[in-house]
Amino acid sequence: MSASDDSLHLTATDLRMATFRLARRLRCARAADMMSDTQLAVLADLRMNGRRTISTLAERERVTAPSMTSIVNGLEEQGYVARTPDEDDRRRVQVDITPAGVEIVVETIRRRDVLLADMLREVEYTEEELATLREASALMRRAVER
Repeated sequence: MSASDDSLHLTATDLRMATFRLARRLRCARAADMMSDTQLAVLADLRMNGRRTISTLAERERVTAPSMTSIVNGLEEQGYVARTPDEDDRRRVQVDITPAGVEIVVETIRRRDVLLADMLREVEYTEEELATLREASALMRRAVER
């Protein structure tokens, strides 16, 4: 039996509001204060998926290639990424994350996990409620990973 339109709309509204507020709080926790959300997202993508072209990074972040070039330039200046010529097409450039870039991603994830764990601790959820939150997060991932 599928959910009614009213139930879907109400759930969507509640989830949007809760995730927006949570994301806002978590975005404040980062290892590099002057790094933009997009720069951090690029580093996280490179860490997870490996070497990428600027056009692939631009598509993933839904920005133009010139905008991504600017983002990559900033990350390169800070030592977080390195460019290498493509082995098959010398006109193309591949972008790799550096060890310093990996450190930024790992530390930002750690800080955000600590912040969220502290937030959950303050509410004093029961083990059953925490299990419900884990189940809900799995359901939310299903929606966004389609």
